[in-house]
Amino acid sequence: MLDTSSLQDAYRALLDAAATVADADDPSPAPPDSEWNADQILAHVSLVSAATIAAVAGIAAGANTTYDNRIALDAWTIEQTIAHAGGSAGLRDRISGQAAALCALAGGAALTDAELSTLVPARLLSNDTLLVDQPMPLRDIVAGMTEAELPGHTKQLLALLPDRAVAEATR
Repeated sequence: MLDTSSLQDAYRALLDAAATVADADDPSPAPPDSEWNADQILAHVSLVSAATIAAVAGIAAGANTTYDNRIALDAWTIEQTIAHAGGSAGLRDRISGQAAALCALAGGAALTDAELSTLVPARLLSNDTLLVDQPMPLRDIVAGMTEAELPGHTKQLLALLPDRAVAEATR
């Protein structure tokens, strides 16, 4: 069994940051050049969360699985995810449900320590840079969500806020 309290906290911080951006004076703050806007960030997180849930569920089902985040970087897929979710509020609701599902599945009795140690072929990219192209233990994939993916996108969301709003949001 995996302790998912840090994962829950990371999702909560991301969703709080997303709500802060949505409630900001500028409802659609412009991202820095070549960066995503808030909805694109949330769609990406939703897609990565879905891929992580799929990998965890696959291992729990005894199936061969892989973990590949390239689809979560595809511009068309991101835009379709935004449209299907109905925008920012729908994306936040979707991510909230995904967080609950991932935490329940990864942190419950569904997986043994041996299953969490299963090597999953993984390919992870960020900004056109290959970060991982090798098998990873499933627990490390989930830990990556907690330690890098969610905190990184939380910071990315907060960077969309005017300076005074960032100060208030991080107090």
